[in-house]
Amino acid sequence: MGSGMAAVLFDIDGTLVDSNYLHAHAWYRAFLQAGVKVDAWRIHRSIGMDGASLVASLTGHSDDAAAKTAKSLHADYYKECGDMLLPFPGARDILEKIERRGLSVVLATSAPEDELALLRRTLKRDDVVSAITSGEDVETAKPEPHIINIALERAGVRPNEAIFVGDTVWDIEACRRANVDCIAVLTGGISRAELEAAGAVAVYESVGELSADLENSPIAALMR
Repeated sequence: MGSGMAAVLFDIDGTLVDSNYLHAHAWYRAFLQAGVKVDAWRIHRSIGMDGASLVASLTGHSDDAAAKTAKSLHADYYKECGDMLLPFPGARDILEKIERRGLSVVLATSAPEDELALLRRTLKRDDVVSAITSGEDVETAKPEPHIINIALERAGVRPNEAIFVGDTVWDIEACRRANVDCIAVLTGGISRAELEAAGAVAVYESVGELSADLENSPIAALMR
């Protein structure tokens, strides 16, 4: 493997698109409807984790009737919020900048296909994206490294020829297991201290700030 073209892998939820709190709200409604009381702050702390793992960690079960109901309802409630999804300022700009500098842009997400379609319509930058992953590609998502490994394979790059941009400790843990450096942003609602402690090589307020500092960021090493 190794295409001669380095790649920047992007998480979408909470990184490029302002969706984490919509996910948290959808999960909160879903758990209530399923008859399981889960505090909203605990849900937010788990956003970005694989769905089955999220349910299991919050309820102690992943395959009983209530858990299955909650997962199904979350999908329905989240899709109801589709028209509220917005890209973060600078999200489209950074994808264009990276593509113009000769790097591959990869959307490395484990979102289900229907949710991914909403996110791609929100971003409106498929023209600069060279590869995409989805929840259809793996059985278990982050913090397992599988989606990162698939993104590397589709981009045709080695771990040292890529960098990931994400917003949660789950992103960073998955990258660490895949031997890929991770830049973190604060837009997922996780503190700078936690992201740094998890192993982020740099932390920015947002992809907009990262875009403005691109030439000084860890991405610059790939451009050279």
